[in-house]
Amino acid sequence: MNIEEAYNNWSAQYDSNLNKTRDLDQHATKEMLSKRSFRKVLELGCGTGKNTAFLLTKAEGIVGLDFSREMLSIARKKIKDHRVAFKKSDLKEHWPVKDGQFDLITASLTLEHIEDLSHIFQQARRKLIKGGLFFISELHPFKQYLGSGAKFESKTGTIELEVFTHHFSDFTENARHMGFDLLELREWFDESNRSGVPRLISFVFRKK
Repeated sequence: MNIEEAYNNWSAQYDSNLNKTRDLDQHATKEMLSKRSFRKVLELGCGTGKNTAFLLTKAEGIVGLDFSREMLSIARKKIKDHRVAFKKSDLKEHWPVKDGQFDLITASLTLEHIEDLSHIFQQARRKLIKGGLFFISELHPFKQYLGSGAKFESKTGTIELEVFTHHFSDFTENARHMGFDLLELREWFDESNRSGVPRLISFVFRKK
């Protein structure tokens, strides 16, 4: 089962099933961005709109991109706001928005499905204004080293999605090469238990 088909199948239960990673990502996104305001936001891998409602409290307008038609269908039903436009798009290709118009781009629990991060940072640089921010929240590499990855339970059993391991340097070196400064890096633990392996890592990069 390819990733697009898997997310189409996952969509019906994505917002309701037990998912510590999803829930922690929502918390991390709010914590990292709550003190900032934006004019226009590009949300990569917006899915069912799990973070879109929060981003609407911080932005004047949002474009959400995702390649799953079923995830987008749920997002459109949940969020009926003229300030939001949801578009079907494969992030591995050219992003269907104008260059130089966003002051924030977000990618949450999305980049583990994309092998080539250089394309993502290249596109992000093109779409951001000077000084614009690129926020990333992903499964921590330490979790990936232990075999964790996106998966869900279906009627036929556990569906494990194809994922790619990205190391710290994969993010920071791609960012540096594409002209971004690292403003903030935070690690997120389950229930504030810092004695274990962190579940998520998040970055805020700024376009020079």
